[in-house]
Amino acid sequence: MTKKQKKVLYRIIISAVLLAGLMILTPRIGIENKWILLVLYLVPYMIIGYDILRKAALGIYHREVFDENFLMAVATVGALVLGVWKTGDFEESVAVMLFYQIGELFQSCAVGKSRKNITALMDIRPDYANVEGENGLEQVDPEDVEVGTVIIVQPGEKVPIDGTIVEGVSTLNTSALTGESLPREVKAGDEVISGCVNMSGLLKVKTTKEFGESTVSKILDLVENSSMKKAKSENFISKFAKVYTPLVCFAAVAVAVLPPVVNQFILHQAPAWENWIQNALSFLVVSCPCALVISVPLSFFGGIGGASARGILIKGSNYLETLAKVKYMVFDKTGTLTQGVFQVTEICPVGSMTQEDLLSYAAQVESYSNHPISRSLREAYGKEIDNSQISDVEEISGHGVTACVNGMKVAAGNQKLMKQLQLEYSEPQQVGTVVYVAVDGQYAGYILINDVVKENSKKAIAGLKSAGVKKTVMLTGDSRPVAESIAKELNVDEVYSELLPADKVEQVEALLAKKDDAEKLAFVGDGINDAPVLSRADIGIAMGAMGSDAAIEAADVVLMDDDPAKIALAMKISRKTLGIVYQNIVFALAVKIICLLLIAFAGLGMWLAILADVGVMVLAVLNATRALYTKRLAA
Repeated sequence: MTKKQKKVLYRIIISAVLLAGLMILTPRIGIENKWILLVLYLVPYMIIGYDILRKAALGIYHREVFDENFLMAVATVGALVLGVWKTGDFEESVAVMLFYQIGELFQSCAVGKSRKNITALMDIRPDYANVEGENGLEQVDPEDVEVGTVIIVQPGEKVPIDGTIVEGVSTLNTSALTGESLPREVKAGDEVISGCVNMSGLLKVKTTKEFGESTVSKILDLVENSSMKKAKSENFISKFAKVYTPLVCFAAVAVAVLPPVVNQFILHQAPAWENWIQNALSFLVVSCPCALVISVPLSFFGGIGGASARGILIKGSNYLETLAKVKYMVFDKTGTLTQGVFQVTEICPVGSMTQEDLLSYAAQVESYSNHPISRSLREAYGKEIDNSQISDVEEISGHGVTACVNGMKVAAGNQKLMKQLQLEYSEPQQVGTVVYVAVDGQYAGYILINDVVKENSKKAIAGLKSAGVKKTVMLTGDSRPVAESIAKELNVDEVYSELLPADKVEQVEALLAKKDDAEKLAFVGDGINDAPVLSRADIGIAMGAMGSDAAIEAADVVLMDDDPAKIALAMKISRKTLGIVYQNIVFALAVKIICLLLIAFAGLGMWLAILADVGVMVLAVLNATRALYTKRLAA
């Protein structure tokens, strides 16, 4: 509990003890004077209710009259006045305020509990960065560290800024960012993102971004601003409360005035003013929309907090609501469904050429190129290349590369290069990017390179279909055979290949035109060229670990560990949260309507009124906190 919550708890205990003491002692002592009783009961009343009266007065002063504080103040002060005027009962007024404060404390504790996930996420903010200075390690503000600076991350410390490891081997705890409990092994050359905790060895990291552009800063900014964007259900409750509260105030006046007037002047009976005024005060107590005003935002807050604990950052409750309605899921291919890292998957030499020699020739002839395919060949070769043995390098645009390697003329490229050299070649049976190699004018074989499908991509597509997604679509700039092969492997419903960024936008526009208004379309991507499509879709989902800054900025949902299977989990969290919201709305309104009718026509007492009001609020808040718990939801 916070200091504020403890203070309220102490006030509740003191007020409850005093109320119980007065209720037991005053009849035994025989105090019957209403004014003396009023003074005595005002002590526990002011202890428990002074802040409510103050807020009600400030609301009236600022012309924001109709809120729950005003309703409680009018109801309880009215009960005190009624006690002096007619009934002589003052315990109801104190009890109403006491129960209300108990409900408020309960609600405050529930909100505090739901904030724990967000607070835990905020703990990823680094306090300092270690930089080597003249006097050894110096702790500096991460915001003062420039790009390209080598920082030291010791065991137990947070990585303060995104960068590349230049020295060291260690294990990183990424659970605060991705929600995954398994640690990640890292070594020199690996990229690391800020917010991870270094668990074992000392690391030297060369920063690649400024602190303000680092992953940790962007995450904190997304979470801190998520509450700014409200869902339709949340906005509806806010607007509803503004209309509902003044209406029930006028209805309470009608309950207090109309029946006595009708009794006296039409039915010629006793007006029974005190009974109907008491009914009106009870009416005000029950009408307080606390359960709705508190539980609906709390449900969305809990849903966002629960998602963040699983490595899913949702930028606002409006996007959480939209996720539940997604029926069309459109994917980029490279970096989203595939790893975006090309790997050698087949080496097929001919004649006396060995696999090792074929790969060696291809890696050496491609050693001067920075193309991803060239890098994949060098990585597969895995040995240091002696550039002194390579000469006469010539890159033939759209064909490949030729060079002299150890005195032998080597060519590596596509089919066009083989045709240009007038060489017969064999085509692979599998789909992928093919590098054909010729040595001294003789065809030597081919190397097949593929962009590897992510481990969970197939699971992600299956999960989305089981979650009710009607159609999955893949958009890519890759060749048609490669695109169709991956789509078939993953069971994607439709695939569009050889697309430019503008073509992807056109395809999304066409899909948006086909779907019903109630159905939503989501696009999942990671590259800079995906930003326009992410913005155009009903909801954009970006890969946060390796995705571009532009994609993360344009997206509405960010997956911190780039796991596409988390999309179905995000939808499940969304639907669970919305279900809780609708349950609370229906339950709270139904109970309130029943209680209001009972008060208006059956004279339900104020004790039962406050129990009904606080009971509904407590149950609604308890139900809302269920949105936090997502561990049982499978990804």
